[in-house]
Amino acid sequence: MAHSSQPTLKKLSLPNHFRYDSDNRTMNPIEDRPGATAWTWLNEPSCWNLTPSHFAVQSEARTDFWRLTHDGGLRDNGHFYFHPVTGNFQATVTIEGQFKAQYDQSGIMLRHNALCWMKCGIEFVDGTHYASAVVTRQDSDWSTVPLAPLPNFRFTVKRHGDLVEVYHLDPHPGPTLIRQATIPFDATLQLGLMTASPKGEGFETRFRDWQFQAEG
Repeated sequence: MAHSSQPTLKKLSLPNHFRYDSDNRTMNPIEDRPGATAWTWLNEPSCWNLTPSHFAVQSEARTDFWRLTHDGGLRDNGHFYFHPVTGNFQATVTIEGQFKAQYDQSGIMLRHNALCWMKCGIEFVDGTHYASAVVTRQDSDWSTVPLAPLPNFRFTVKRHGDLVEVYHLDPHPGPTLIRQATIPFDATLQLGLMTASPKGEGFETRFRDWQFQAEG
């Protein structure tokens, strides 16, 4: 299918904050008010949109999160929409993307700072969709699992103490653990949705069915 090089979205004239609606399991835009959990951008893209059914983002060209490994590069200009989290939790999202260029990627990110973070989700490599996870502690490392083409892909991130686990949720054969890593537990972290186009000119991702659950 041919894809237009022009963004298909328009930027919302809404507050850059979401509230998690536990009854409907959706994110909704809100005005700031006491008790609201604020979401904010790191590297806000020009085009994004929120509808009752999904959150859509158009990545921009030559964007990425990566540190040093393989090519010595330092890249911290990918798009990340996040809110602060503490303690144990589980977060899940469904990803639908028009992945087309080498290394186009979208998913969940958990971030302490520019030197310590984890991103996971779908990455498009040599024409194949991969379940991908990058863990960065000074340097980045990367692990992948090839996936069959599907209309969408679902991932869960679980945090328990220092341990962070990434699962690909496939109806057949079921949840598959694709990565374990350590992220400092005593820190307030940033958790949210990430997209980037390291080699391409940008593409659209639709995130659906975001679910977040704090755990004891």
